[in-house]
Amino acid sequence: MPSDSDQPSSKPAQRIEELRREIRRLDHLYYIEATPAVSDLEYDRLLGELKQLEDQHPQLQSPDSPTMRVGDAPVAHLNQVSHSVPMLSIDNTYSREELTAYFDRTEKLLRETSTDDEPIEWVMEYKIDGVAASIRYESGTMQMALTRGNGSVGDDITHNIRTIRDLPLKTATDDAPAILEVRGEVYMTNSDLADLNLRTTADGGEAYKNTRNVTAGTIRLLDPAIAAERNLRFFCHGVGETQGLKATNHIEFLDEVGALGIPPTPHVQLLKNSKAALDAVALLEEEMPDLPFEVDGIVFKVNDFAQREKLGIRSKSPRWLIAYKFERYEAVTKLESISVQVGKTGTITPVAHLTPVDIADTTVSRASLHNADEIERLDVREGDTVVVEKAGKIIPKVVRVEKHFRKGDPPKWEFPTQCPQCNTPLVRDEGGVYIRCPSPSCPAQLRQRLIYFGSRPGMDIDGLGEEVVDLLISHDLVRGYADLYRLTSQQVSDLVWPKKRKGKDGAMIEVAFGNANAEKLIKGIDESRSRGLARVLSSISIRHVGPRVASVLTQEYGSVPELSNASVEDLAEVHEIGEAIAISVHEFFASDFGRELMMQFADAGVKLTEPKAERPDDGHPIAGKAIVVTGTLKHYKRDEIKKLIQSFGGRASGSISKKTDYLVAGEKAGSKLAKAKELGVKVLTEDEFKAMVE
Repeated sequence: MPSDSDQPSSKPAQRIEELRREIRRLDHLYYIEATPAVSDLEYDRLLGELKQLEDQHPQLQSPDSPTMRVGDAPVAHLNQVSHSVPMLSIDNTYSREELTAYFDRTEKLLRETSTDDEPIEWVMEYKIDGVAASIRYESGTMQMALTRGNGSVGDDITHNIRTIRDLPLKTATDDAPAILEVRGEVYMTNSDLADLNLRTTADGGEAYKNTRNVTAGTIRLLDPAIAAERNLRFFCHGVGETQGLKATNHIEFLDEVGALGIPPTPHVQLLKNSKAALDAVALLEEEMPDLPFEVDGIVFKVNDFAQREKLGIRSKSPRWLIAYKFERYEAVTKLESISVQVGKTGTITPVAHLTPVDIADTTVSRASLHNADEIERLDVREGDTVVVEKAGKIIPKVVRVEKHFRKGDPPKWEFPTQCPQCNTPLVRDEGGVYIRCPSPSCPAQLRQRLIYFGSRPGMDIDGLGEEVVDLLISHDLVRGYADLYRLTSQQVSDLVWPKKRKGKDGAMIEVAFGNANAEKLIKGIDESRSRGLARVLSSISIRHVGPRVASVLTQEYGSVPELSNASVEDLAEVHEIGEAIAISVHEFFASDFGRELMMQFADAGVKLTEPKAERPDDGHPIAGKAIVVTGTLKHYKRDEIKKLIQSFGGRASGSISKKTDYLVAGEKAGSKLAKAKELGVKVLTEDEFKAMVE
C-alpha cells in the first residue's frame, strides 16, 4: 500500500476537479451552445492552471481531463465521422516574451532532431475568429465536411458547407490531388452580420452578438436553406489527409489550393527567420482595421513540411505552430458625426465622432473609419448605432453598424472630392484604397509633417511640439521644413500664443512665448542639423520611407547626388528595397519639390551625407559582389548556390541592374542574360563560377 506521503493532498485534488468541471461547462457553452461565457484570455488561464496542477501531481491526471483532448463531443443531431488525420488545436500565448521563447525552443528542437543546420522560415497569418472545419475533396469533387469536434471525431456538416459560395463543389482545375483535405475557418463578415441582424429583428427575432456565435450555430443547422441565406465564407489555412499534393511547404500549399479555386487565408507573410517574424507582427496589426472579418490573433507556422515532420506534435497541438493572441474589447455607442483629417502624406482619413463610451478602461470618443471603401463596406451613416472594438494596443475601430436600430433612411455619407484644407482635387491611389491630397503645399499636410519632423522618431527637435508648430504656422513664420533653420530667438520670443488659464473657468488668455522657450527651441533646431541624411529622409514624409528604409538606402547611397542619379531599377536592386519604395524615392528626388527641399537643407547647413556600409572583403573574389543566378544549373540547386554566395560575403540578388557585378548563367538562360549583355554585366558560366569560389 502507498504511504500517506504518496497520497495527493485534498486541496490540489479538489481544485483540479473544480477546474475540470468549470472548463467542461465552458466548452459546452462555447462549442455546443455557441454562447461563450468568458473571454479567451480567462479560459486559457483556467486551462493553464489545470495543466500546471496536473504536471505537479501526475498521480491526479485522468484520461478524461480537458487537458487531454482538443475540443468537445459532437452535437447529437448530426452524424459523427472520424477524422482521417486528427484535427488538433493550436497552442497560444498573449506575451511577446513567451512568443520569443517559443521560437527559441522550436529552433533548438529542430537542431537536435536534424543532422543539417537548417534555418526555419516562418509563415505569419491572421487567426480568423470563426469556426474550424475540415473539407474533403476526392478527385476534385467535394465529398464531406466535418467540424473539429473532439479532434478525432467531428460532426458531418457537408450539407451546410456546400452552401458557401466561395467554396467550389468541384475544383477549378482537373489536375486536383486524388485526396485533398483542407482545414480552415468558416466565418462571416461584419457587414453580413449587420444585414442578418436587420432581417432577424424585422421578423421579431433577437440580434446576434457577434460573427463567431452566428457562424457556430449556422454550420450545425439541419436546414441548409437557412445556412445559404446567411452568406458564410471559408478561408483555407491547413491540410489534413492528401494523396497527390505537390506542395512541399505552406506557401506552395496556399498557392496550390488557390489555383484549385479554394480561397486561401489572406495577408500571409513569409519571414526568413524568427527575428524577422517578431519584427513583422506590426505589419499585420497595421492592416487589421481594414479587414472586413474578425481576427483574434496572429498565427506563426514553420513553412517547410519536412521540418514540421521532424518537430512532430504534442498530445493536443503541433510543435510547429503557435498563435499570438490579443484580448478584444467591444462596446456599443452612437456615431454622432463623420469628419476627415489630412495626414502628413496627404492621406484623407474619415473619423467617426462617437458618444463617449468606456472600452478596456479608457474613454473612447473617436475612431478611425480608415478609408472610403471601409465606409461603403460598413454602410455607416451619421446617427447610426455602431459596435466599436479595441483589440490589444490597436486603436479603436468601428466594426459593425447595428442596422436594426437605424431609424428611417438617413442619407449616405459622401466622401469629399476636394481637400478640406486647401481645396485641391483629391486623387485615389492607383490600384489602392486611399484617397489623397496631392498638393505638397497643403497647410494640413504641412502641420502634420512638421509635427513628425520635430518628433523623437524624426529629427528629435527639443521644444517643437504640436502647440509650437501651430504657433509658427499661424504667424506665417514656417511654410516648410527648411524655414525652421532660418528662425531666430528674437522672432520666436516675441510671439504671443493662446493658453488655457488654470482654475475653474479655464478661460483662454494670451501668453508671451518668452526668451527661455525661444532659446530652447532654437538650440534644438541647431542640434538637429547634424543628424545625417538617413534621419532627414525618414523625417520628411516620403511615402514608404521610415527609419529602416532610410538607413538601408543611405548605406548604399551616401549622399543626395548619388540618390538623385539612381534609377528605379538601381534603387529596387538594394536589399530590402522593393519596386514600390524605389518608385516613391525616385519620384521624390526627381520632383521640383524634392530637389528644392534638398537645396534648402544644404543652404541651411543640414548634414546630407551618411557613411556607406563597409562591404565585406576577405580577399575572396565574390566578397561584396552583387550576383544574379539564372537558367538551369547542373552543379547546384538554386537555394544552394545562393547560400554559397552569401557564405563568401556576396549578395544573391534576383534582378539585373547596373549595380550587378556578375550574372551566373546556366542552361536556357533567357531575358536576364540578354539584359546583362545590354548593361555590360560580366557573365559567368556555372563552371567559371565554381572555379572562382573554389
